[in-house]
Amino acid sequence: MLIGIVGKPSVGKSTFFKAITLAEVDIAAYPFTTIKSNSGVAYVKVECVDKEFNTQCNPRQGFCMQHKRFVPVELMDVAGLVPGAHEGKGMGNAFLDDLRQANVLIHVIDVSGSTNEKGEMVAAGSYDPANDIKFLEFELDMWYFRLVEKGWEKFARTVQQEKGKVSKAVAKQLSGLGITELLAEEVIQKEGFPEDIMKWDASVLRRLAVTLRKLTKPMVIACNKVDVATGNENFERLKKEFPEHILVTCSAEAELALREAAKHELISYVPGENSFEILKAEKLNDKQKQALEFIRANILEKYGSTGVQQVVDKAVFELLKYVAIFPGGVNKLEDSEGRRLPDVFLMPPRSTALDFAFRLHTDFGKNFIRAIDVRTKRVIGKDYLLKNKDVIEIVAGK
Repeated sequence: MLIGIVGKPSVGKSTFFKAITLAEVDIAAYPFTTIKSNSGVAYVKVECVDKEFNTQCNPRQGFCMQHKRFVPVELMDVAGLVPGAHEGKGMGNAFLDDLRQANVLIHVIDVSGSTNEKGEMVAAGSYDPANDIKFLEFELDMWYFRLVEKGWEKFARTVQQEKGKVSKAVAKQLSGLGITELLAEEVIQKEGFPEDIMKWDASVLRRLAVTLRKLTKPMVIACNKVDVATGNENFERLKKEFPEHILVTCSAEAELALREAAKHELISYVPGENSFEILKAEKLNDKQKQALEFIRANILEKYGSTGVQQVVDKAVFELLKYVAIFPGGVNKLEDSEGRRLPDVFLMPPRSTALDFAFRLHTDFGKNFIRAIDVRTKRVIGKDYLLKNKDVIEIVAGK
């Protein structure tokens, strides 16, 4: 899974990226072998199951704070975007090539309206952030449309002559975007496209492109700088204007300040929570104390959190609908090195116990005998659909 962060300059995208990738504690090696300069590791937050088993987990990757488990996911800060990116303008080609890899997008906007379309600072409220949402979606839609439209006539004639299955042909044509035959079939059926592919005109192709883009590049809007004047007012308006979107109030600057303070052990703070505790008041100067009090009163108490952690959590669990699965044993929760509940695996929606076995090890999948729900000690079959926070033991032959 790869999360892409997008947004124009000066909206706080870099601050958001830094805040979400800043670990509060020393952690084990990243699970990703190669991290590019514009990539990093973020963490989704899950209620740890260790409390249910009256124990404390010892994560192999990620970390656990106050029984909140933080599971690593790969994050990519996508190259800049300008109008006409789908035509290759600016860094358009690099931007879209990067985007091709992302499973879900986080669009960081300046909800206060204090940066214009070029990312230049303007008076708060003088720019409409709705323009940024529309602009990005237009560029993505046109990018998909150009890929669909490219060589379409020749492609359609070939499908007609060979009497091939349209959904299979479309999936093959757009495989680089992660379009599967099943997904193509669902879209074609749902949209009621003509059975004769030769009747698919530009309007049909455009509709196909937009629908596929929404399904393969789902997006959460991080409404950053909500604490700046006009931020909250704009947020409430955007919620009404874009009811089909997930919008989250956000202050990346506040989150970064809290995480930096926690990293230096000045405060105790669990990312995504609505409070923090000052540990070393004597080491804080008056300016730092005022800043922390501002964050507490104007962000945490008002909005319930800085929103940064929630944005990532919603991207993974609400948009992608992944589930967090803990491997364990009915009689033993430790691994060979004595670590309790050391692992959590993020699994795609509708994953089965057999899928989980293969995720743990190919041999477990090939030699699968049964799975056991560790909580209930009930035997479950290979077709059992995994639920979030399941604790599963896999029994396999040799």
